[in-house]
Amino acid sequence: MPKGLKNRAFGVILCKTAVNMYMTANMQKPAVPEIRPSNEKQSLAMQGFFGIMERWAVDNATARAILGSPPERTFFDWKRGRVARLSNDTLRRIGYVAGIWKALQIVYSNPQHADSWISRPNRAFGGQAPLTRMAAGDVTDLAAVREYIDVARSPWS
Repeated sequence: MPKGLKNRAFGVILCKTAVNMYMTANMQKPAVPEIRPSNEKQSLAMQGFFGIMERWAVDNATARAILGSPPERTFFDWKRGRVARLSNDTLRRIGYVAGIWKALQIVYSNPQHADSWISRPNRAFGGQAPLTRMAAGDVTDLAAVREYIDVARSPWS
C-alpha cells in the first residue's frame, strides 16, 4: 500500500476509534433528570418578556417572531397570563431577551437610551436595527445580539 494511503487509513481508524470511545462514554453516563422551572416561574418569565416588549414598544407580530412563532392563540394566551408548560426553546429565547435587556441597562445609564437602542439601525447588523435581527426567527439571531451587547458591556463587567 502506498505511504499516503496508509497514513490516510490510519487517520480514518483513529477517527472511528475516537467516535466509538465518545459514544461508549456517553452511553455510560448516568441519566440526569431534566430540571425545569416550575409553572409559576415560567409564568413569571413570560410576564417579564412581555414587560420588556412593552418597554421596547414591540408589536405583537415581532414579539411572536422573537418567541419562535408559536401559534397565535398560544401567543395571546401567554400574553393574557395563561402560561402552560413552555418549551426549552421558548425559555431559551426569553433568557436571551432578558439578558439583552439587562446588559443594555448596564451599558446605558439613561433607561430611555437603553430601551431605544434596540430599534436604532446598527452597522454591526448590516444597518438594520437589532430588533429586526432578533425577530429573524432563529434563536442564533438572539444569541448574536446578546453577544454584541455583552462585548460592549465587558468593560463594566
